[in-house]
Amino acid sequence: MVHFGNSWDILLKDEFQKDYYLNLREFLKSEYKSRVIYPDMNDIFNSLKYADYNDIKVVIIGQDPYHEEGQAHGLCFSVKKGVPIPPSLQNIYKELYAEYAYPIPSHGDLTSWAKQGVLLLNTVLTVRQGQANSHKGKGWEIFTDDVIKILNLRPQPIVFVLWGANARSKKALINNPSHLILESAHPSPLSAYNGFFGNGHFKKANQFLKKTYGSEINWQII
Repeated sequence: MVHFGNSWDILLKDEFQKDYYLNLREFLKSEYKSRVIYPDMNDIFNSLKYADYNDIKVVIIGQDPYHEEGQAHGLCFSVKKGVPIPPSLQNIYKELYAEYAYPIPSHGDLTSWAKQGVLLLNTVLTVRQGQANSHKGKGWEIFTDDVIKILNLRPQPIVFVLWGANARSKKALINNPSHLILESAHPSPLSAYNGFFGNGHFKKANQFLKKTYGSEINWQII
């Protein structure tokens, strides 16, 4: 049984009894036994463990976990300390520097964002070593779409950050006018110059949060 230790335990209780999830669970049991799968089983749901439903202010949607050793730890775009910073995250840091002039961090661990109510949610939560998108279409998309639908219904406003086509495809799930949607190209080196750089999303999110809640996210990574 999955245990989050927060409000998601009640909100997602029924999800784990649905046929699609029971099938996904059997698939994952086989995969973790026979292959190298990322992240570690205990880290799969870190995004939801760190960011309680009631505390979420920002949702950043990624695709699937990093697929090389030591990278993925359950938060989209984030890698553990001591692991080289991936190119997409390097570009995220460049945009942060352009907006706030924060020093470029020496590591890629975004846990400090998650603990402030930033849900760093991949649409697929597991992957085979060295095989991007290898767990696509196995059921995770249903689970994470349902998380987005639950958040969409929340009356308290949320900033949804959609970078790239995969994330932007989730816009159809967000129709509550209370929320703010920010969308642009993906921070990948292949697309960052097509609208990610200069999108101003970190400041736009904080302006909305300041107006709505009287507080902001501290985006600086120490």
